Amino acid sequence: MKKVTIIIPCYNEEASLHRLFDALIHLMESNDGYDWEILFVNDGSKDGTLSLIREMRSKDSRFCYVDLSRNFGKEAAMLAGFDHACGDCVVIMDADLQHPPSVIPEMLRLWEEGYEDVYGRRTTRGKESWLRKRLTRFYYHILQKSTRVEVLPNVGDFRLLDRKCIEALRHLRETERYTKGMYCWIGFRKKEVYFEQGDRQEGQSTWNYHSLFNLAINGITSFTTAPLRFATFLGLAVSLLAFLYMCYILIKTIFYGDPVQGFPTLMTAILFLGGVQLVSLGIIGEYIGRIFIESKNRPVYIVNDYEGRKNENEK
Repeated sequence: MKKVTIIIPCYNEEASLHRLFDALIHLMESNDGYDWEILFVNDGSKDGTLSLIREMRSKDSRFCYVDLSRNFGKEAAMLAGFDHACGDCVVIMDADLQHPPSVIPEMLRLWEEGYEDVYGRRTTRGKESWLRKRLTRFYYHILQKSTRVEVLPNVGDFRLLDRKCIEALRHLRETERYTKGMYCWIGFRKKEVYFEQGDRQEGQSTWNYHSLFNLAINGITSFTTAPLRFATFLGLAVSLLAFLYMCYILIKTIFYGDPVQGFPTLMTAILFLGGVQLVSLGIIGEYIGRIFIESKNRPVYIVNDYEGRKNENEK
């Protein structure tokens, strides 16, 4: 019997867990041809998330968990799930039921047909604001134009991965992670499944604009050096304009003279060049900062407690 692991990163998801438990139990009972493992990764939750997971674990041994020592972020939590998953394939989904478990049987069918990465593509983004939808579309447009690796738009972390994909992802240990890009970078045979993203019924999302902006910066700096190239071209363009302006001033002085004037022009040129230099230094600093973080070679996450199938196998 093939084993299927469902990885669910959790951060303060106490309000959603009861409905999630019911949905997962229904899924497993309706598809009893597989050996199921439900692996929760508690990413430093401050509410009763871990207590509810432990309670469910005491009732059903198929519910397992990894408890991280603090909040390391969703990207690190997913890596912790990859490291501890025992399944022949792994399904990644959110705890808020925006990723419907009813789509998982279709993913399993395509996996049985030989596809190694079955990803869910959203047909709708739910109740997201107009601004957020536009910014998301603009971000993916920039990312696709600037990177050599195709990062799929309207595709999140809801997907099924074969064991060979999980083993490949486990070897990618960088601290500044952008897993959506890694899925595409590792390759393998892919197939899409369409689904309607549901609205969060309980609790409140921790993904605000600041978090999404940081994720976007990680995505761009992890998979392309285009911002550095942009800074280079911008510097060349400004230098060319400055040279042309210098020629203009020189010719004007020779033929018409130049009384002591031009203070506004001088200040505008200085401020413009200073702004370009600061922007370029900021872009370079983003990459140097990531080099600094990676050079420390710290673990991506630290486990506080683990209860799951690997422990059972050891016994």
